[in-house]
Order: sequence, then C-alpha cells, then structure tokens
Amino acid sequence: MWTVVLLCCACAAYWLWSRKTRNTTEPPVLPGAWPIVGHALRFVGDSCHIWNTLNDVMNDIHDLGGVVTGWLGPKNVYVVTDPDDCSTVLNTCLEKDDLYEFVKPFLGEGLLTAKLSIWKNHRKLLNPAFNQSVLDTFMGVFNSQSRKLVRELEKEAGKGPFDHWAYIRLNALETIGLTSLGIDFNDLNLSTQYLEAVETALSTMIERFAKFWWHSPYTFAFSNLKRRQDASIKILHNVSNTILQKRKSELTGNICSERSVIPGTKFKAFLDLVLELSAEKGAFNDREIREQVDTMIAAGHDTSANVLMFTMILLGSYPEAQDKAFAEIQEVLGDGDRDVEKPDLSKLVYLEAVLKESMRMFPIGPVLIRKLDKDVELKNCTLSAGMSCGLFLFAVHKHPMWGPDVHEFKPERWLEPGRLPDNPNAFAAFSLGRRMCIGKNYALMSMKTTIAHVIRNYRITADHTKLKLKVDVLLKPADGYYISIEKRT
Repeated sequence: MWTVVLLCCACAAYWLWSRKTRNTTEPPVLPGAWPIVGHALRFVGDSCHIWNTLNDVMNDIHDLGGVVTGWLGPKNVYVVTDPDDCSTVLNTCLEKDDLYEFVKPFLGEGLLTAKLSIWKNHRKLLNPAFNQSVLDTFMGVFNSQSRKLVRELEKEAGKGPFDHWAYIRLNALETIGLTSLGIDFNDLNLSTQYLEAVETALSTMIERFAKFWWHSPYTFAFSNLKRRQDASIKILHNVSNTILQKRKSELTGNICSERSVIPGTKFKAFLDLVLELSAEKGAFNDREIREQVDTMIAAGHDTSANVLMFTMILLGSYPEAQDKAFAEIQEVLGDGDRDVEKPDLSKLVYLEAVLKESMRMFPIGPVLIRKLDKDVELKNCTLSAGMSCGLFLFAVHKHPMWGPDVHEFKPERWLEPGRLPDNPNAFAAFSLGRRMCIGKNYALMSMKTTIAHVIRNYRITADHTKLKLKVDVLLKPADGYYISIEKRT
C-alpha cells in the first residue's frame, strides 16, 4: 500500500514540477487538466466518445490560437490545429511518435510506421512502384473492379436501405490485391477472415490508446485486450505470408511477373518490384517484405473504401451535387458504357471536387503524432524537443480560414476562384510534408473511376445527418450506414 501512495505522490510531484518549469515561449495549457492524469480522463470511453472529445478539444484549441499543451497522465504532449504550424512540424520532425509502437505488432517497420532511418531508405526504393507510368497500367483493373461493384450492387437496387460499406470494402481489398500484389484474394479465400481480423486489430489499438494505464507494455502484456489483438494479428500475418509465399513461388517457377488481368493490359505489381529489389540488391529481407505487404493491404484498401463510402453518402444527401456529377460523367464518357480511360480522369473535374470535399469533411486519417527531435519554432510559440506532438488534420479541414460554410458540403468551392483558402496547407487529406501518402495518385485514380461507374448506373439516396462517427485509427461510421439506390434508365 505504501508503495502505491509513494508512487502517486511522486507522480503528483512530477506533474506539479513540470507545470512550474514550463518554458514561457511554449503554447498555453489546454483547460481542464486534472492532477496526475492530466487530460487523459476526457478520452476514456469507446471510440465514439473519443471522436466527440477530439472535436470538443478542437474548438478549444482554435480559440487558443491553434496550438496547446496537454497532458496524458504525466506525459506532456502538444496539439496543433493551425494549418501552417502543422506543416512546419511535419516538415521539421519526420520521426513517428512512440505511440506508433501500438501499431507495430501489425505493421512493423512498413512505410506508415517505420523509424525515420528505415523510412528514408525504403521510401526511396519504393517510389518507382508509384510512378505515374506504372499507375496508368492499372486503369484496366480499376474499370473491371468498378464494373464488378456495379454488378454486386444491382441486387440491392430498388429494395430500400442497405449497408454499402461491406460491398465497397471487399471490392477495394480485391483491387489492392490485383494491382499492388498481383494476387486475387478470391483464389486464396482470404478476404473474409482478413476483413474481420483487421477490424479487431484496429479497434484494440484505439482502445489501448484511450486507456492510458495500458500504454506501458508491461501492464498491457497481462490484459485480455492484448490476447485479442494477438489473435487478430496472427490471422493478418498469416494472410500476408500466404500471399508472399505464393508470389515468390510463382517467380521461382519463372511465371511472368507481368499480369494481364484485362486482355491487352499488362503491368508489374508492387510486390513483384519489392521481390526483385530483394533478389537483385538485397534491399529487403523476408520480414521487411511482409511488413510492406501488410502496410500496403491495410492502408491501401481501408482508406480508399472509407472515402468512397462517405462520398456515396454525401452524394445521396445532396441530389443537386449528384445531378452535376452525373451530367459531367455523361458529357465526358457519353451515353454508352465504355471504360473510363486515362485522359478522361483530368476531364472529370467536378467529380474530383466531390471527392476532395468528401475528404475535407470526413478525413480518413484524422490525427497524426510526431516525436519532436528538435525545438520547433511556430508562428506564436516554440515546441520543446523530446515531446510528442499531435497534429489534428481533421481540425485543419475545419479551420476558420475555410469560411462560414466550413461545415457544409460544397464541391463548388474547389472550382470557383476565391472560394478556397489561400493557403496550400489547408487541405491535408493525404497528410502534409515529406512523409505524406505515397499512394495519393493511385487512390484518386481508383476512386474517381469507381464513383464514375457507380453514379453512371445508380441514383443514390442517403442522409448524412444520421451519421454517428467513431475513430478506430481511421474515421468510420459507428454502426454502419445505409443508403438506397435506384437503377438509372
């Protein structure tokens, strides 16, 4: 008992000392901190509560100038919502925070979570896999998968509300498999177990974050949460190992690494390029290849699927925007049913505005956390080295610089001069700075092609005001969401 009392006293003393010795050039403290636990109690709850708390905190930070100091237990953290200050931090400090250790049992040192020294080397090696000339060869797969989604959705046409998330997510998983991995998930019967396991893994990670007493690996090791997480990660690694061994076996057997998923369309998959780098230059070992595969599958399918899901809800909620998108699709593609070709993508300007506005309203990766390895001078304060810094990208999209209609869905703001903020850092859907998403162009090409096929075939009805959101690492609806579709004549 005395040990517990002494420990509490030590924590309280440290908390009081750290507050007393704060640098006067640092940002103000977020109101509402408790002794010892700081602001941590505000985040204790389910993933819906966490999202609501983040939005409440966002408003407080905007009022305090866009940067504050917060406390998670005795841990000092900074939180930034100002677009320019977010960009400064993300370009100055490239090291991911220690909280990303929560994700590493799943993704290891993949591009999303890697230490800076590893990320620099691997990013340079992997950039050619996302060259535009490579991405252009994926158009055949994007079209075939979009047509497959249209066929799957047809069973729901005219039957009232249904949960479209299941259809979109499975289709996105198959697409990332065909393009980036050269693997058909249907051939391996892996889709269902993978999707269930990744949901469990992500939810356990966000639950661990919310319960600060599990931040320590020593306390977490004895929790039921860890056992649940380990079981899901075992399934996920089994999937990626199965894919890796299958493709390595094919290459060893001199099976051509160029895929022809659609007649007349050939491309080299991301995984094949990684395997070639491993064989020819020793750039990756088997564990590193699996970590890149895990990252590519998880980040590649879940993010795009979420954007498409939210976009369909918004188009169903705003019939006039849907009519404009449909009219543009007909103008560019004609009244027939031809594929979306590469030159068409640059002509679908309103459709791209719809996607960007959807990502502005519902940013899929709402929060990033960086480790400050040096002092960082912002516009009105200085952040001290050695601390953690949370970047609220969702708050960047709700910054007052977007104007009084910041909470409204208005794709036109992307097309009309003077409607967008005069700041290149105001839009952060793919992050900001040098560690921004490597798959940005891939995602936009895939999503634009998919939405064009869906809107060309169906009229969507929905109501986005009924959305209840949660954050399970990514931003998602809490209980699924239902749309209705009608076949266009």
